[in-house]
Amino acid sequence: HSPPEQPGDKPSETGEVQRKEVCHWPCRCPPVPACTPGISLVKDGCGCCKVCAKQAGEPCNEADVCDPHKGLYCDYSEDEPRYETGVCAYLVAVGCELSGVYYANGQTFQPNRLYKCLCVSGIIGCTPVFTPRLAGSPCTRVPRRKKPGQSICGLEQHKQLQSNNYRLMSAYRSLPLVLKKKCLIQATPWTPCSRTCGIGISSRVTNDNRKCEMKKEKRLCFIQPCLTNMLKKIKIPKGKTCQPTFQLPTAEKLVFSGCSTTQRYKLTFCGVCLDKRCCIPNKSKMITVQFECPNEGFFRWKMMWITSCVCQRLCSAPGDIFSQLKLL
Repeated sequence: HSPPEQPGDKPSETGEVQRKEVCHWPCRCPPVPACTPGISLVKDGCGCCKVCAKQAGEPCNEADVCDPHKGLYCDYSEDEPRYETGVCAYLVAVGCELSGVYYANGQTFQPNRLYKCLCVSGIIGCTPVFTPRLAGSPCTRVPRRKKPGQSICGLEQHKQLQSNNYRLMSAYRSLPLVLKKKCLIQATPWTPCSRTCGIGISSRVTNDNRKCEMKKEKRLCFIQPCLTNMLKKIKIPKGKTCQPTFQLPTAEKLVFSGCSTTQRYKLTFCGVCLDKRCCIPNKSKMITVQFECPNEGFFRWKMMWITSCVCQRLCSAPGDIFSQLKLL
C-alpha cells in the first residue's frame, strides 16, 4: 500500500484533488488595515492577522473569513470537489421589522437619509451614510503665537471644515459615565414608550450588570391614561396653551398582562396642549413594581416614574428610532 498523501502532494491517481494551503506559520502580518465603515476588523482564519472581513458575494477561503457580525459564512458548494474557494453568503435566519416594514435577513435598506441599515437575524445594525474626512485639518499653522502649534482658519477654510465634518451620535451613551469594578458603564438612551396611552414598554442596551456585558434591558412606561376626552378632564391654566403634567384624583392599581399591582399608585402623567405641541417625559426615576396574577403568583418589573414633562413641537411616533437624528 502506498503511504497516505501529505499536504503539498500532487493529485493522486484516484482523482482526489489537493487543496491549496493558505495558512503559513509563523505568522507574518502586514500593517492593520483601515476597514470601510460597517465592515468588521477581524482575525483571519489562520488565527494570525487582523483583516477586513469579506462581505456578501465576495470570495473567501480558510484565511479570508466572512463577516461574522453580519451572519455571513463561506459557501464552498460551487467549488466541488476541491472546496477551496467559496463565496460569502447569509445564513438562513429570521428577518427584521421596523416601523411596520419587513426586511429579509441580509437585506440592506435606508430608513433615514443619515443612516444605511442591515438586517441580520432579527437585529438591525446601522452605519452613517457619510464617510468622515480622514485628511488632516486644512487650516494653516501660524508661527510665533503665544501657544506653540496653535492653528488659525480663514473664512473659506472654516466653510470647508464645516462641510466635511459632522457629528455622529455615539452607539452607547454614558448615563452617566461611571466606572464600577473596572467596568465602564455604558447605555443607549431609552426607546420611546411603545404606547401613547396605557402601560407600554421601553428598552435600552446597557452593560450595567455583574458581567459587564451589553444586554437588552426593559422597563414599563405609562405616559398617559387612555381617557376618551383628555382636554375635558385636564384643566389648562387660564392664559396658557399647555398643561405639562397632571395626576388622577385617586391612587389606583396598575394592570399589566391581566395582573394587577399589589399597591396603589398615584402617578404623574404627561399632559396635553391646545395647539399642536405634545408633552413628553423630561425627568424620571426608576422604581420596581410587583404584580399579582390570579392563581399564578407574583412577578416584578422595573418602571419609569415620571417626575416632570416638557411640551414641544417635535412629536415622533412611538418606536421611531431615527426621530432624534438631525442633519448638521
